[in-house]
Amino acid sequence: MSKGADTRRIILRRGVQTAYQVGLGGLTIGNLASSTGMSKSGLFAHFQSKEALQLAVLAESRAEFIDSVIRPALAAPRGEPRVRELFDRWLDCGLFRMPGGCLFVKAATELDEQPGPVRDQLVQDHRDLLDTIAQVFRTGITEGQFREDADAEQFAHDLNGVMLGFYHAHRLLDDTAAQPRARRAFEALLDAARAPDRATPPHSASD
Repeated sequence: MSKGADTRRIILRRGVQTAYQVGLGGLTIGNLASSTGMSKSGLFAHFQSKEALQLAVLAESRAEFIDSVIRPALAAPRGEPRVRELFDRWLDCGLFRMPGGCLFVKAATELDEQPGPVRDQLVQDHRDLLDTIAQVFRTGITEGQFREDADAEQFAHDLNGVMLGFYHAHRLLDDTAAQPRARRAFEALLDAARAPDRATPPHSASD
């Protein structure tokens, strides 16, 4: 990686952290300059506009989530182990307040009624995540671990709902039961999807 690319990556990581605090819509070249100690003119040379900065920060956040959650999950064995790895790493993303994943949850509400390129990209990112969950789940059907008639898109929707509920309970409500409740909900989803001859789960909800 060149020095310029390395500098840009450092700036974007700080941008993710700043957006996590002020919101993606509140992220500007000015407040990022303050948090990085760089000049506005120096940052403007990198991003040219507030919208370009927000899109770049969203891309960095997406890359962080892929590296910490998606990629390790795809390295796990196909089927239920892969679904579990995805869930566990996604849960850790919220528990340890990793800006990359949390920013997508915050921005989803923040930009809900603000049409434009940034919202459009955020929508695509969320759709891509649902598609990824569905594809991971389908490996369980192929491996005979989940029912042949199981609906992968419905599972993705339901798991996303579990995670949104977890973020809300853990972050906003400071509910100490948020994690175990999310785990029980996840186990219920797996129980409903598991093939009849795999009625006994390989892990208990208390693992």
